[in-house]
Amino acid sequence: MPAVAGRVAFVTGGASGLGQATCLALAAAGAHVVAADVNSDGAATTVEQVTAAGGSAAARVFDVTDADHRVAAMAELFAAHGEAFDILVNVAGIDRPGYLVDVDEAAYAQVFAVNCHGPVFLMKEFLNGYLGVRTGDREAEIFNVLSISAVTVGSGAVAYNSSKAAFTKATEIFQTEVRDFSHPCRIQGIMPAAMDTPMMEQWQIPAERMMDPADVAAEILHALQRPSTVLGQNLIFTPRPENFPR
Repeated sequence: MPAVAGRVAFVTGGASGLGQATCLALAAAGAHVVAADVNSDGAATTVEQVTAAGGSAAARVFDVTDADHRVAAMAELFAAHGEAFDILVNVAGIDRPGYLVDVDEAAYAQVFAVNCHGPVFLMKEFLNGYLGVRTGDREAEIFNVLSISAVTVGSGAVAYNSSKAAFTKATEIFQTEVRDFSHPCRIQGIMPAAMDTPMMEQWQIPAERMMDPADVAAEILHALQRPSTVLGQNLIFTPRPENFPR
């Protein structure tokens, strides 16, 4: 099974919630993690937690919707780490509630920019960069945090649900392309249910009805360590029924 030790991972949304939990999980397994986020203080806090636990990490101010940020980050990391930089985890996401009678166009566009468009073009920069430095036979890993909201319907969540559905479809298309063109890259995704993260505070869901981000991060780590013969797949990940009171 491929290990993550000694590899470099770029985690968007690394300042809090699932992004922070993913950074901690990957670092505990021996990866050097780059906690990338628009929230510089939160990213720095993630790095402090990683290093306090004996791991290796760096913080980077990063806006996934900014093309210049995407190009610069990938170029700099490949220049610094070469083919050791071979893990990209797209976690960053936002939610802006809106109903049919009052949905805001700018907010809707922002959600799509963060949840779908930005990650799609970050994947492009990452794969092209990896193809440019790869000398061995190891595959790069792209892991996308999707959402069960991509396949469910939630009132007031047209922007979030639609963006996650679009990103899920983009992920499926890219999974097909890397196989069709024999790119040295595996793409996987996960569709978690509601997690106890800062993004969910606006919905006022009781904490006992939400998942622990650390559990989802553990599944991401497990997926990255699957044998290379396991092709990219998208997992629906929800609590056990007995742990999900109704």
